[in-house]
Amino acid sequence: MHSRYTYRRVYLYPVSHALVHQPGFGDAVVMPRVPSAAAQHIGELIRGQRTRMGLTQDELAVRAGIDSANVRTYENGRALMNLFTLVRVADALALEPGELLDGITPSMFPSNAADGRRRASKA
Repeated sequence: MHSRYTYRRVYLYPVSHALVHQPGFGDAVVMPRVPSAAAQHIGELIRGQRTRMGLTQDELAVRAGIDSANVRTYENGRALMNLFTLVRVADALALEPGELLDGITPSMFPSNAADGRRRASKA
């Protein structure tokens, strides 16, 4: 039996080894889909480097070991990746992880005041 966070590699295109999401498994399930200016900025940097390298989204997914649907999601700025994925994507693009974060500011993230969670207040 697989836990909720176990990733089962399912290959839709065996020749290219492009991973596809299988419902119920993988980071496509647990990845928060929260568009933001930060996600858009990082996505543009990923797309730019990927095209300069002459890679398809599927090829980048294979190099980074992530689902190809997630590459599309990241490039379109619909979600932010976790730190581990950011490092893997940067490595696959021959970049330092910090290069994908250049220009990111706190104002680029959505406000979480309306999410209903309690937070520590400033004294």
